[in-house]
Amino acid sequence: MPKVTEEHRLARRAQIVAAARTCVLEEGFHKTTMADVIRASGLSAGAVYGYFKSKEEIVAAIAEDALSAIDELFEKILASEGPLTPLTALEAALKHVVVIAERPGGDVTRVAVQAWAESLRNPAVKATAVDKYTQLREHFVAVARRAQADGTVDADADPAYIAQVLFGTLPGFIIQRLLIGDVTPESYTEGLRALLRS
Repeated sequence: MPKVTEEHRLARRAQIVAAARTCVLEEGFHKTTMADVIRASGLSAGAVYGYFKSKEEIVAAIAEDALSAIDELFEKILASEGPLTPLTALEAALKHVVVIAERPGGDVTRVAVQAWAESLRNPAVKATAVDKYTQLREHFVAVARRAQADGTVDADADPAYIAQVLFGTLPGFIIQRLLIGDVTPESYTEGLRALLRS
């Protein structure tokens, strides 16, 4: 029996995650079942369960897929030349949100909003959300520290507090983008810039 290559395993896993994302986008997180994911993936139940034991594990994989490039994004932000401001970093993060939202296969930010709601009633989904978003917020802590070193943020400010505010702007941007549709990374950061000057 031929051995399954790592590339094949990764491709099969990606196929299941894409099928799950499609199901959640069409039916919502709460209504999507493992049977729906199996059907949409075109694979056998054994194949799907070989990768994911539950819907919550698939949600974690969707989140991981959506956030996979965030580490690279922040590495690039932190390695940038010249003084770094938190608003510059935030604008880059918002642009990243738009990029992942516009990838083929559906707007993953819609899945994120559904997962936030589901996390209020499902401890497994909440644990995944807390883990992923804590990691993201830590990137903003690093940005705040770099901005302090660059002199663009008060050295006495608490980087964790700055990160809380920067992170907190992301859900507002995502919700306005999904519901109203007129917000852009540029307009959002320009509004924040104006507010901070007042």
